[in-house]
Amino acid sequence: MRTAAAIIATTLFAVPVARAQTPAPVPEAMPFDIPYGSPISLEQAQKAIAASEAEARKHNWKMAITVVDPAGNLIALATMDGTQYASITIAQAKARTAASYRRPSGIFQTAANGGTPSMLSLLATTGGIASEGGFPIVIDGKLVGAIGASGGIYTQDAVTAKAGLAAVTGQ
Repeated sequence: MRTAAAIIATTLFAVPVARAQTPAPVPEAMPFDIPYGSPISLEQAQKAIAASEAEARKHNWKMAITVVDPAGNLIALATMDGTQYASITIAQAKARTAASYRRPSGIFQTAANGGTPSMLSLLATTGGIASEGGFPIVIDGKLVGAIGASGGIYTQDAVTAKAGLAAVTGQ
């Protein structure tokens, strides 16, 4: 009888008590609420690509670099000699993700790696990708397009794309 009571007591105390979790507060402001502007011009897109290409050349990286409009449609693309062919499609997907969701594509990478893989289902609707290296291009407070780079590891892609971003936004 004592053994049975000890087992029951041990079981009761070993089972964690379920506690109601307080949900996170709902923010009043919409995150990434960037208004859309007129699409980036071909001249600006080429300027961004030239700066990204120059950054990649400094490091001897072989990159595909893409600029898209706010809807994710291709404006300009450059593929450096020797770039792996898959990077062309990946660079476009990174730029499209940044434009479509008005946020860096790396946010989806962080969410997926941080235990929120459900975020990935959103990308399936737009042909997006959860990898760093795509950034929205915001000029005068309006989303005019996005830039994406691919060819190296994700940190190299991000450095390459940010160089192009800085060339057209001054940031």
